[in-house]
Amino acid sequence: MNYKSLFHTALLLISSPARAWEEIRLEEDRRTVFTAFVYPMIGLCGLSVFIGSLLLKGWSGPESFQYAMTQCCAVAVSLFGGYFLAAYLINALRVRLFMQDDDINLTRQFAGYAMVVPFLLQIIIGVLPDFNIIAMLLQFYIVYVVWEGSRSLMEVEEKDRLRFTVISSILLIVCPTVIQLLFNKLTLLLN
Repeated sequence: MNYKSLFHTALLLISSPARAWEEIRLEEDRRTVFTAFVYPMIGLCGLSVFIGSLLLKGWSGPESFQYAMTQCCAVAVSLFGGYFLAAYLINALRVRLFMQDDDINLTRQFAGYAMVVPFLLQIIIGVLPDFNIIAMLLQFYIVYVVWEGSRSLMEVEEKDRLRFTVISSILLIVCPTVIQLLFNKLTLLLN
């Protein structure tokens, strides 16, 4: 795994989304998004939450380690499941609402890179949970990232671009959040 390339892509998507999406569009294999971006970012998010949980609860005993592992798993499951659920739903909406071809690999590539904002915010919140309120506001930057990607990578027509951007952004924010809430409820219920 090339972490230098990972951070370069993440920072480029944040600082200059239009240029980043042009570079992403040139990737030959659309499935490299999994190993080159999504899985490492989920791993970094989980590691961040694990470290932050241990710092918050202390190193006192097995309970603190169990809490840290549970929180780490909740984040990893929610981001992993939220990513695939959002990609599936965006692809279905592309086909039905925007009359585009069914291309799940393209949609997964788009969703993976578009989730750069939730990934980076989760890494920061994992270690610094007091920034949760600010992160809730900053997560809406995903709208701009999706807006640029809808033109470059997804080739959405200009008349449909706003609707596609809003729907995709909502799905990319809500899907991981809902899965994390369900995971946390089930964890409490099953304990």
